[in-house]
Amino acid sequence: MTLRAIAVDDEPLALEVIQRFADKIPSLDLLKSFQNPIEASEFLRKESVDLIFLDIQMPDLTGMQFIQTLAERPLIIFTTAYSEYAVDSYEMDAVDYLLKPVLFDRFYKAVNKALLQKQAIEALEESGSENGKDFLFIKSDTRFFRVNLSDILFIEGMRDYIAVHTPKQRILTLMSMTNMLKKLPEDRFMRVHKSYIIGLDHITLIQHNRVIINDKEIPISSSYKESFLKFVEGKED
Repeated sequence: MTLRAIAVDDEPLALEVIQRFADKIPSLDLLKSFQNPIEASEFLRKESVDLIFLDIQMPDLTGMQFIQTLAERPLIIFTTAYSEYAVDSYEMDAVDYLLKPVLFDRFYKAVNKALLQKQAIEALEESGSENGKDFLFIKSDTRFFRVNLSDILFIEGMRDYIAVHTPKQRILTLMSMTNMLKKLPEDRFMRVHKSYIIGLDHITLIQHNRVIINDKEIPISSSYKESFLKFVEGKED
C-alpha cells in the first residue's frame, strides 16, 4: 500500500525537509508541495490524495481554515513550530502533530500511523455493501458507525458535511454527496435534489414536487425530476 500525499507550508525549507524525508519511505508518494494553500486546494479538486502534511501558521489561510474548505478531507499530519496548537489538531482528528524542526524518526512514525489508518478505513469499506453486504461503516470524528442500508431513510447535504438519517439517529460525516452516492446501490437509493439522497424503500407519499419519508418533506428539484419519475412509473408497471 502506498500513501499519495501533498505538503502545504509557506516555508520553502520546511517543504524541502518533507520532500527529503518522503524520498526515504517507499510507501509514501509525495506528489507535490505547495507554499500557497489556495493552489493546494485547486490541485485537490482534480487529484485524490490520502494524506496532507499541513502547516498551521500560514498567511491568508491557516491550516485549520484550509481543512474547513475541503469537501473531502484526507488524512492530516500537522507540521508546526507552535506546540500550543496540539489540542486543536487532535480535535480536527489529525493523524499526528509534528513540531519543527521535524526529525526523521518522528516523521516516519507519523507516516506509519497514517498507513494504519488508511488500511483500517479501506478494510471497513470493503466489508460493507461493495462486497455484497447490506451495511456501511460511516466515519464520524474518530468513530465508525455500522449502518444497515435498510435503515437509511435519507441523506442530507450540509455544506462540508452530510447527515445520514436513520430511524434512531443522525450521523454527521465529512464526505461529499457524490462520493456517498457511489457507495450506495442504485436500485435502493436516488438523488432527488442537490442536498438530498433518499432511500427508495422508505417513501410513504409523493405529492407534487415533494417526497415524504418518515414525516420529512424532501424537495424534488427539476434537474433530478425526470429520473425520479422514471423510477415511479417503473414501479407502477
